[in-house]
Amino acid sequence: MRNSEEIWDLVDSKKAAFEALADRVWGMPEIAYTENRSCQEHTRMLEEEGFRVTSNVAGIPTAVMGEAGEGGPVIAILGEYDALPGLSQEAGVAEYKPIPGTGHGHGCGHNLLGSAALLAATAVKDYLQANGIAGRVRYYGCPAEEGGAAKGFMVRAGAFDDVDIAISWHPAAFSGVRDAKSLANTRIDFTFSGRASHAAASPELGRSALDAVELMNVGANYMREHMPSTARLHYALLDAGGIAPNVVQSKATVRYLVRGKDLTDLNALVKRVRKIAEGAALMTETTVTAKVVSAVSNLVGNEPLERVMHDNFMRLGPPDFDEADKAFAREIRKTMTADDIAAAFRSAGLPVDRDLALCDRIIPFEIKGERMFGSTDVGDVSWVVPTVQAEGATYAIGTPGHSWQLTAQGKMPAAHKGMVHTAKVMAGTAIDALLDETLIPRAKAEHAARLKETPYVSPLPADVDPPIEMSKVA
Repeated sequence: MRNSEEIWDLVDSKKAAFEALADRVWGMPEIAYTENRSCQEHTRMLEEEGFRVTSNVAGIPTAVMGEAGEGGPVIAILGEYDALPGLSQEAGVAEYKPIPGTGHGHGCGHNLLGSAALLAATAVKDYLQANGIAGRVRYYGCPAEEGGAAKGFMVRAGAFDDVDIAISWHPAAFSGVRDAKSLANTRIDFTFSGRASHAAASPELGRSALDAVELMNVGANYMREHMPSTARLHYALLDAGGIAPNVVQSKATVRYLVRGKDLTDLNALVKRVRKIAEGAALMTETTVTAKVVSAVSNLVGNEPLERVMHDNFMRLGPPDFDEADKAFAREIRKTMTADDIAAAFRSAGLPVDRDLALCDRIIPFEIKGERMFGSTDVGDVSWVVPTVQAEGATYAIGTPGHSWQLTAQGKMPAAHKGMVHTAKVMAGTAIDALLDETLIPRAKAEHAARLKETPYVSPLPADVDPPIEMSKVA
């Protein structure tokens, strides 16, 4: 890009307001589809910055979109702001110390994710205005990444139909282009119905829904040996049938999360899980119904965009962490295991350096770490729009994802430095796409080639609506 310093200066000029936004969202942790205050904070910032705001995107009350600019290509920058249950933690404390309240916490850094994405979009807006360049930048405030598949529902509703490229990021231990690896997944609630009876006086008259759930789980566990090594299977009891052991449970519900390396593998695995549920119902003389809650696709990479993003990282260099940042990172590291630390280096494709507590490098483009066995609803965006993601160093190397340690670091100076650093990379990538007339066509050509053999089909059944109430169960 010919004007790196200009776009970086635009990011720096407003970073304080967006660091404050990240901290406010950290302080109001809201889980999937309940992010009312967090969405309001992002909406207010969009309005203050002069974006044209669309609320209730795809019929989701906590999804918002802000657009700025006129004509030209449409650049989407994706943000998130949902938290996780059970990860409440006091900020800046290197010991487990939950905050009284809901028990929720930003243990995946989405308070930073949304704020940095909106900061990048704001800088691009200001750059377009200052230089009279045709083009539109959109910030998409996306809820419920943690299990709710909101972006998948937004894709299905056509929210990205006219977007040329999409840019996003995620807080991480290292800085660099995020490898486009993730698992497709689906969440399905299996509800068994039986017949209640007195567990002592007439147990023969009862048909236990809880027995059916337990038998299903046994069957699923036996299946683990006979499924692809890239697949994953998890479950959680949503309704165990009550608290009275002297009553045969007439209803019980278990939620299954099924993951496969792509949609083809996922669909085959889901069929097997459904058969296990039917078998459990047959064995217990109960009935079973299955309801899909959400589903996401695996990620599709885009090398032209990834190389341009890497160039931005290399021009910018690693985050400028100081000795105070490193000292707190070392304190946090004392709560981790040697395996935690080694796993972080392996996931980045780097040799283990147990003395390195905070990132001091950009991950080389050619280095690919171990496969990421998580999932993200960015995957569905990547199937319909050429998409690139960054990883931005915001926490101590070795910090487990979805942990209290990550929540504890979410308001620290190092987190702020990492989110601003990544906002510069995302903004720079967006400006490159607008200034280089060949980049977007090249990105679209590669995207079309990747999808030629396997066109996109949404993993969400047509009759499934956004699960706005899903967190009430949780």
